[in-house]
Amino acid sequence: MNESKPNTIVEGTIIKGEIIANGDFRIDGKLIGAINSKGKIVVGTSGSIEGEITCKNADFSGYIKAKVFVEQLLSLKASSKLNGDVVTDKLAIEPGATFTGTCNMDSNSPGKVNSQSGNEQNKEKQKLFK
Repeated sequence: MNESKPNTIVEGTIIKGEIIANGDFRIDGKLIGAINSKGKIVVGTSGSIEGEITCKNADFSGYIKAKVFVEQLLSLKASSKLNGDVVTDKLAIEPGATFTGTCNMDSNSPGKVNSQSGNEQNKEKQKLFK
């Protein structure tokens, strides 16, 4: 078994730089930089990230100012404040959450902000709704 405990940045800790993790990661402190996780990233109410986030799933309750790439589900809790560009397959936003930025929901190419031009995307959408 390859079970690992989640990594944690506790409240009052500030990290500047890049984090690469295979497992889950919880942030209650502050990260200025990038985080890349093959698991789930949880940002607690006291946590904040400024930079770039790439992960499989994410659960945000704190402050995020970042480019966010989530392969499956991004969940914004009521206390969350997200400012940035998001690419995800599924997005859940609780009442009270703040989201300012753009969102691209594309299950075919998560992590790729512009895999097609906007014109091509609009043509595909028009085909779907005819």
